[in-house]
Amino acid sequence: MTSSLSLVAVGAVCLLTIVFGALGLRLSRATSDFYVAGRSVSPRMNASAIGGEYLSAASFLGVAGLIYDFGVDQLWLPVGYTTGYLVLLVMVAAPMRRSGAYTVPDFAEARLQSGRVRLVASTLVVAIGWIYLVPQLQGASLVLQIVADVPGWVGGTVVAIVVILAVGAGGMRSITFVQAVQYWIKLTALAVPAFVIIVLWVRAGHPAPDVPSTSWEVALTPRAEGDHPTYRVYSTLIALSLGTMGLPHVLVRYYTNPDGNAARRTTVNVLLLLGLFYLLPPIYGVLGRVHLPTMPEGVRSDSIVLRLPGVVVGGLGGDLLTAVLAAGAFAALLSTASGVAMSVAGVLDQSLMRPWVARLSGGDAGMPVGFRLAALAAVAAPYVVSRLVEPIGLATMVGLAFAVAASTFAPLLILGVWWRALSTIGAIAGLLTGAVAATAAIFASIALRPVDGWPGWTGALLSQPAAWSVPLATLVTVVVSLSTPASVPPGTTRLLVRLHTPEGVDVSRSRPDD
Repeated sequence: MTSSLSLVAVGAVCLLTIVFGALGLRLSRATSDFYVAGRSVSPRMNASAIGGEYLSAASFLGVAGLIYDFGVDQLWLPVGYTTGYLVLLVMVAAPMRRSGAYTVPDFAEARLQSGRVRLVASTLVVAIGWIYLVPQLQGASLVLQIVADVPGWVGGTVVAIVVILAVGAGGMRSITFVQAVQYWIKLTALAVPAFVIIVLWVRAGHPAPDVPSTSWEVALTPRAEGDHPTYRVYSTLIALSLGTMGLPHVLVRYYTNPDGNAARRTTVNVLLLLGLFYLLPPIYGVLGRVHLPTMPEGVRSDSIVLRLPGVVVGGLGGDLLTAVLAAGAFAALLSTASGVAMSVAGVLDQSLMRPWVARLSGGDAGMPVGFRLAALAAVAAPYVVSRLVEPIGLATMVGLAFAVAASTFAPLLILGVWWRALSTIGAIAGLLTGAVAATAAIFASIALRPVDGWPGWTGALLSQPAAWSVPLATLVTVVVSLSTPASVPPGTTRLLVRLHTPEGVDVSRSRPDD
């Protein structure tokens, strides 16, 4: 019964995604429809869509798993995920919308007037997007293995096919509707089982397990998490707070707002929606420790959300709640994978597919064809990787993408929006420094596991590099920019005036740069 109900629920979510993708096919005609939904998405709709794509498998399953593993100290994760949007609101939300760009590489090229900067930024967008997509595909395999006992390749394959169909059909316009709906599916899917489990827990006379008070103490007590826990917490917060603005699928959402004021209102709504959602995963992590103190051999802690209803409720009620959670988990996987694939496809299309297809077709008429080929490439590469590498942990793998994004795009965007002296050479140097430092440290920590037993700070510094890689990249950007003033683009002041001037104010009379 569990398998049947869960498969029906997952199938319904997949069908909903494809139907909305087909709707977008009828609405998407112009280039702006594919890339930025015609820049006409309302703040509330956009906030729901951002919540839909941002709350990934790491949020739906991984946060509860980490709290189950390491205790309430991991509550810093949802705090960091949410704080990232506060930093985004204060620092770059409205200026990025006023830039008029379609993608992060578009903004980088416009700000620094350099094709080289665009090339580096495009490469990083694709790399970060692929890193982010791998755990979504692995999470899909985990979900279907738990609820339906199917082979591991099935879940990732289903997500890959559905995402390619949805993204390729109508681009950003269709994905916006899909993700907005999926946010509320995810919230409901987490809230209803949590509410039922808590009610069963407190109701007198109901056959809920009789758990002694000491078990609650165990559930709320942090477990050891390696050396230097304070450093790990602060480095994680830096990665999440600054990495949010560097995630390509997050920034592209702000280009869909009508203006900068709408971008700010969108961010405020996002903070409310994220705060509401992140109240729920810790409940599963804590109750999981109470009801299922140890996982069976070889079972990942990421599965605690899906296993808890069967342990607490059991019977048909447990099957129904598990099916609801399976639908929510798949909605999380599909919405995030769609957003990331959309951003990667946009970059691949503009940098590779679109010029090639335009040459073959003799004009711009080949744009949808190039975009759909790019969508296929955006999903195919991480799918292959997801089948070849062992799962590391959903929240852990997503954290790697945040660390790389924080070390590369965060310095570029903040300095690009607020500092006139940013030079082309300085920006390239900072991007490369952050990318090399963060990725080398992270992959060294993965390849050479376990690192917690290494002497001194080595393990902590490699597994959580953001605390030093972000300052290093920023310092290199500033020092190199100050050393190369000749490569500061002409017209920088005029562009910065446009980025920071509220809508409706005429800046045409501003003086050009000397």
